[in-house]
Amino acid sequence: MSSEFINNQIDQIINDKNYPYPLNLAMASTWLIGNLKGVNLKVLDVAKQSSLADYFVMGSATNSISARAMADEVISQMKRAGHQIVSREGMSSTADWILLDIGDIIIHIFLDSSRNAYDLDSLWASAKSIDIPQEYYSSEQEEEKPSGPDGRGFF
Repeated sequence: MSSEFINNQIDQIINDKNYPYPLNLAMASTWLIGNLKGVNLKVLDVAKQSSLADYFVMGSATNSISARAMADEVISQMKRAGHQIVSREGMSSTADWILLDIGDIIIHIFLDSSRNAYDLDSLWASAKSIDIPQEYYSSEQEEEKPSGPDGRGFF
């Protein structure tokens, strides 16, 4: 994915009238995590249950390098869009949970193997879950089929 493509997608989501502030930031962050191969994505409306934030974004990564890349891209895109990162925790290479506080939204990126241990999903089970469009998830490109008269890629 090119930087230009990512920037355009994030700008479209942030400016989408279907997502008022701060839901637009939560959805943009979700798109980033999903397109960097994050799994088990959730956006929770916690405004009525917490004074910490209006939305929690949760996603899992298969390894710490992927988790850090997701967090770095979210930070970069939020700054580019003019939003301040209030706090970031767990950015070390040994962390299994990264937390990004962007004021009205808090982003949680877990290592897939550790998510159940923290069990935020159960802790915030009473929060309203926001639907995430399927296109927010990374999709594998269809493998090219061999060409040629014999179907094996030969002349």
